[in-house]
Amino acid sequence: MITAIVFVKADVARIPEVAEAIATLDGVSEVYSVTGQIDLIAMVRVRQAEDVAAVVADRLNKIPGILSTETHIAYRAYSQHDLESAFSLGLD
Repeated sequence: MITAIVFVKADVARIPEVAEAIATLDGVSEVYSVTGQIDLIAMVRVRQAEDVAAVVADRLNKIPGILSTETHIAYRAYSQHDLESAFSLGLD
């Protein structure tokens, strides 16, 4: 499973519509409206690295109201949930 975090800068007047359109895309698991330099964060979870391009470049970037995107590929997760799961399986 490949996880990509996509920072989205959107037309301020269209943020809700852009977020809803992103959320409907296959491969997008969550969309967050955030404060700061960007307007939205989309979490993309796909099977292969090539699928990130299909979601982001081929579909997400073409949504009207998106001004720019910046994509970050996650290569390792560090979360309390992941650690608890590993210990419950008996992994060291």
